[in-house]
Amino acid sequence: MPTPEILTIGRVSVDLYAEQINEPMRNVTTFRKSVGGTATNVAVAAARLGRHAALVTKVGDDQFGDYVQHALEHTFNVDARYVSTDPDLQTPLAFAELDPPEDPSIIFYRSPRAPDLNIDAADVDADVVASVPIFWLPASRFSDPKSAETVTELLHLRKRKSHTVLDLDWRPMFWESPEAAREQIAPMLSQFTIAIGNKDECEIAVGTRDLNEAADRLLEAGLEMAVMKLGADGVMIATADGARVSVPPYLVEVVSGLGSGDAFGGAFCHGLLEGWTPEKIIKWGNAAGAIVAGRLMCADDMPTIEDIETLLAERGET
Repeated sequence: MPTPEILTIGRVSVDLYAEQINEPMRNVTTFRKSVGGTATNVAVAAARLGRHAALVTKVGDDQFGDYVQHALEHTFNVDARYVSTDPDLQTPLAFAELDPPEDPSIIFYRSPRAPDLNIDAADVDADVVASVPIFWLPASRFSDPKSAETVTELLHLRKRKSHTVLDLDWRPMFWESPEAAREQIAPMLSQFTIAIGNKDECEIAVGTRDLNEAADRLLEAGLEMAVMKLGADGVMIATADGARVSVPPYLVEVVSGLGSGDAFGGAFCHGLLEGWTPEKIIKWGNAAGAIVAGRLMCADDMPTIEDIETLLAERGET
């Protein structure tokens, strides 16, 4: 098989989205099913833009695991050669309550343990890890000792090759405390060339919510690029050569606040591979995120190149 352009590693789940918007879970009667998880959604988003994206994860030996593997390959065109099966654990479920839609609640079922936490370094080709143009890793991988051991081994194989991307991905339910998260994440910044996060995630990683100070601290850790997602204030990208570029958001009526960041990630990867300027990369990322925010689903509703180009044209941009 051809070598992937993007390799993501991390969570996978079967996502069930409440179709009744602005209703608490007790009033919800129907759901839409899809695949989800940060690393999974980024791979799907990149594949939707025509990139060869591969995912490293594990599913359970059950009907939902079969669904995930089939959907990745046949619906979303994601390279699933590194999606393996745990014989003892069940595929995780995640229920989304869209009440309110701009700030949904996610109910995770990952007990007693999610299969993706049991990924071994041997589950993926070491040569691919070392050479793939983009290696994408969510910071939540460091929340579990077994998972942290595996990704640390893979990062050592990677040897901080560009582009090694840390999605700061702050999920409180996976950690004992913010302090425990910082203790694990901060020392690992030296293994990455790019970090992407919002204010909360930057505070976890480097101890400050101040935009420019957080960028300074990330770059001082040796990163080539720090990408700060600022919600209604847009996105800023800071690079090691001293450049700092900000772009405003594209405002839409929010249908679901889920998946926008992952859509941004997929478009960001596309822009890196195309060799675009930082400004163009984050404009495309913003546009991708806005499109998904205006749709119900995550993976199913990731935008195409035509979708993004249409939105940019409507706003008088390219």
